[in-house]
Amino acid sequence: MLASVLQSAGYRTGLYTSPHLKDFTERIRINGKEITQDYIISFVNRIRPAIEEIKPSFFEITVVMAFDYFVTERVDIAVIEVGLGGRLDSTNVINPELSVITNIGWDHKDILGDTLQKIASEKAGIIKPGIPVVVSERQQGIAEVFIEKSAETRSPLVFATDEYHSVQRKYRNERSLDIYFKNKLLMENLILPLQGVYQCKNILGVLKSVDVLRELGRKITKSDLQKGLQRVVSQTGLKGRWQVLGKKPLIVCDTGHNPDGITEVVNQIMEQSYTQLHIVFGVVKDKDVSEVLRLLPEDANYYFCQAKIPRAMDAHQLFETAASLGRRGTVVPDVNDAIREAERNASPDDMIFIGGSTFVVAEIENL
Repeated sequence: MLASVLQSAGYRTGLYTSPHLKDFTERIRINGKEITQDYIISFVNRIRPAIEEIKPSFFEITVVMAFDYFVTERVDIAVIEVGLGGRLDSTNVINPELSVITNIGWDHKDILGDTLQKIASEKAGIIKPGIPVVVSERQQGIAEVFIEKSAETRSPLVFATDEYHSVQRKYRNERSLDIYFKNKLLMENLILPLQGVYQCKNILGVLKSVDVLRELGRKITKSDLQKGLQRVVSQTGLKGRWQVLGKKPLIVCDTGHNPDGITEVVNQIMEQSYTQLHIVFGVVKDKDVSEVLRLLPEDANYYFCQAKIPRAMDAHQLFETAASLGRRGTVVPDVNDAIREAERNASPDDMIFIGGSTFVVAEIENL
């Protein structure tokens, strides 16, 4: 959303995200246009001696490639998404204009820590001396981590929810948002192409970040802000976030994969109108699958699958774990075969949800 707003404001905007869904080139964009394969090849050939000497990870090479591309193409500003954590992430070598931290949830516990405070501390590692920081949500028991870190680095800190809040409602058969700044209506009936309920939290961090960027001298009008939000999918190519793939039956996919993401997805599923729910589901084996499965509805028809990656949990193993928790269905290992099986069993009034893993969503043929 930030990249789209900056692009609408006339800035040549770089965007680095991970992972990709379909093509590696999705990770590195300028004004929504993906990096070319020719550039990737020439870059790798150019730094091959360094790769052989240093032996960096795949992610580290990708980050360096993005930075090199943004410098070569002379972007005005770049939005860089951290890969994992923050403190030790390779993206953290930069000295940014602004650091942004979204709400903290359970993910990568084996690496980031077994408490939300420990995870927040790793995220807080992107806070730099004197650089402003926006935290999307003031969360009880976690806010202190950011307060202490920003005080230590003398970085101006603001929690977006201290100033902004949003109210969701249905508007012309779509979800719209009324945005309030210090309890004063700022935007009414804002319809985002990103219709996930969780975007009502994300947008608050975006709005406060825009305020800070303005204070830093970036020229962003209210019109730029609204256009950027309304064109976020077309201007950035973002996929897989509560993306509707079909209407009769309703077919939706979402890349939410940790307990917090799945909770938001399930809440949104429960808001939909359908006769029977079908869930095409696969996970990676390094997740606490029991915790995620307990969040899913018991009365759905499940189709357990696995992405074609080494990290994918075996669909039969997933089936057995799910059955022990009262979630029943069939095993169809191939993602698209599982989707076709769900479509064969679904009536026009049913709903099919596809998810559990970014890698499952990535394999959907018509994404």
